[in-house]
Amino acid sequence: SLGLVGSEMCIRDRANMELLLNRTSPYARIARIVALEKGCADKLVLVWSDPWNDDARLLQQNPVRRVPVLVTDDGYSITESLLIALYLDKIGSGETLLPPERYADTLQLTGWAQGLIDAAFTTMITRKHHGKEIDDSVLGQRRLQAIARTLPVLNAAYATSLSASGSLTLADIVVAVALDYIAFRLPEVEWQSKYPSLVALRARMLLRDSFSSTVFS
Repeated sequence: SLGLVGSEMCIRDRANMELLLNRTSPYARIARIVALEKGCADKLVLVWSDPWNDDARLLQQNPVRRVPVLVTDDGYSITESLLIALYLDKIGSGETLLPPERYADTLQLTGWAQGLIDAAFTTMITRKHHGKEIDDSVLGQRRLQAIARTLPVLNAAYATSLSASGSLTLADIVVAVALDYIAFRLPEVEWQSKYPSLVALRARMLLRDSFSSTVFS
């Protein structure tokens, strides 16, 4: 079990769901954090999976062979972290992670942060399989430029009115996971010394059990 945030539980009396994941996936971490924040952790069984091998259980639930996968109590397999987040936000308890009054700007920041994760993740994977010289390719440069452009845009967003909000949004989760993943896999980016508003966001997120208990290892 993932544990609980406070004493909240899923609104519905649901049988166990399964979350197929691995420990270093930023996408899986998003799903875990959302499950904790929405009080669904006690209904969630973690199934540790290896997307780089022929993991039979993972292939059964997702032919694309990617984590995370949420297997619902009625047998549906929901893939992609943001779709899982939407599902858990719907069935879980507590405040929505997509507040209606901030719906568009939350989705905007979430999309930018997801793109940041995609660029960092693909950079790491291509380095692993082709060496760091792959960064000099057209696609490698495109990914690094995306990271360099997106961080200051997110920093500017959190330096304005959004930083004053006390409510947690899906954007906060995805941005903070992106920052942690870059620090974990691409430490040379050194965002911590350049973007104070993002540093403040991460510090705020570390105060939450959902974030501090799911750090990359």
